[in-house]
Amino acid sequence: MVRLAATPCLLLLALQVSAASLEAQGAAKPRAPDVRYEPSSPEVVAAMLKLASVARGDLVYDLGCGDGRIVIAAAEKFGARGVGIDIDPERIKEARENARKAGVSSGVKFRTEDLFEADIREATVVMLYLFPWVNLKLRPKLWSDLKPGTRIVSHSHDMGDWKPEKEIEVDGDKIYFWTVPAKPER
Repeated sequence: MVRLAATPCLLLLALQVSAASLEAQGAAKPRAPDVRYEPSSPEVVAAMLKLASVARGDLVYDLGCGDGRIVIAAAEKFGARGVGIDIDPERIKEARENARKAGVSSGVKFRTEDLFEADIREATVVMLYLFPWVNLKLRPKLWSDLKPGTRIVSHSHDMGDWKPEKEIEVDGDKIYFWTVPAKPER
């Protein structure tokens, strides 16, 4: 009788230890997003892709991808491949479903990750729709991780003293364009 009464307690203890172990290994729930989800209009998405001169050989990364509309449009309209990164698992689930519906799942990937920690080195184009302070915090990563010549486009927000090469307006929204400069020789 005592043995049966102890079994549920031991099971509960084992589950608690296992959960603590997973959390310690980094499997904890992701932190809250830095930016609220606010999708770009189809007109802004088209203008961003055009401003970046997206083409078939490009690998377009969208940091804070939301429902995936930018990388999906890059795949649909330009034949580019795409990677969407968002910290919100619900947005990633929605993005994957949208890619499936658009018939571009084989050309795009969506990852639940912190954009400050994500591996973005393979990108040829990076798309952003973040807050100004997030752009500024992200700028050193863009400079260090991306190859010279990588194109960056931001909806609504600039990069402080890193002046854009181009700036356009679509439906009252500003869109900014930069190219990652060559790394200085040491």
